[in-house]
Amino acid sequence: MKKILITGANGQLGSEIKVLASNYSEFEFVFTDIEEFPLGNQDEIKSNFKWIAPDVVINCAAYTAVDKAEQDQEIANVVNHLAVATLAQLCDESQAKFIHISTDYVFDGNSPVAYTETDTPNPQSVYGKTKLEGEKACLSLCPDSIIIRTAWVYSEFGANFVKTMIRLMTERDAIGVVNDQIGSPTYAADLAQVILTILTSEKWNPGIYHYSNAGEISWFEFATAIQEIAGLSCEVNGIPASNYPTPAQRPAFSLLDKSKIEKVYGIKTIPYKESLVQMIGKLKDS
Repeated sequence: MKKILITGANGQLGSEIKVLASNYSEFEFVFTDIEEFPLGNQDEIKSNFKWIAPDVVINCAAYTAVDKAEQDQEIANVVNHLAVATLAQLCDESQAKFIHISTDYVFDGNSPVAYTETDTPNPQSVYGKTKLEGEKACLSLCPDSIIIRTAWVYSEFGANFVKTMIRLMTERDAIGVVNDQIGSPTYAADLAQVILTILTSEKWNPGIYHYSNAGEISWFEFATAIQEIAGLSCEVNGIPASNYPTPAQRPAFSLLDKSKIEKVYGIKTIPYKESLVQMIGKLKDS
């Protein structure tokens, strides 16, 4: 039985993998978070890795406070870069498989078309820069790794855009949402299934892959879809990003081309609205 180590298990993606884990009796899952597997401590990473002795590591952990990272550069670098380097090296030395989750923030957002895995990264924020350094360390120290870049992640677990929008639309008569940043959201449950599909595949093709749900929308369009599906009456107004300044610069365009992962692993990219309906339905039932 293969032992699968999940870091960041209490986050959105880790929580969704927990939900699906019971369907995969061929794996022994070891779910860890900052308390059991602190990525800020290199010595503890090494000792815990040795004790667990995983066959596969899925690194869902990250420093994701994008704006706060502009000040907490050292901590963001430790978690998003140095810890990834340590995990990659440990996986390479023990011949464990390594799946690392990265982000659309490695791009500058200036592309006129969806980003492919071979496009040149140019991150504009500390978060994006530290995630890119993590990717580089991953590929350098463990060339057999798989990196999955994703974007706009949401789930019934944790804090995210969908849950925030539902709360604000319930509390207020009107809200403003940025309408000039384009991408596609990712339902964490879909990404969790993608990862498990890769694990149960008969092939292991290392390298970088892109995955999000299908569609090309703005945050404003995402918000209006949430409003429609949740049946809320709040007025939603589109505003330019310049009206909502943030410490960290967001990519104006971060649509990811998913054709590689679709072709290599036969992944079906689900339309974003289909997944959004599913997630909001779960919220209503909970």
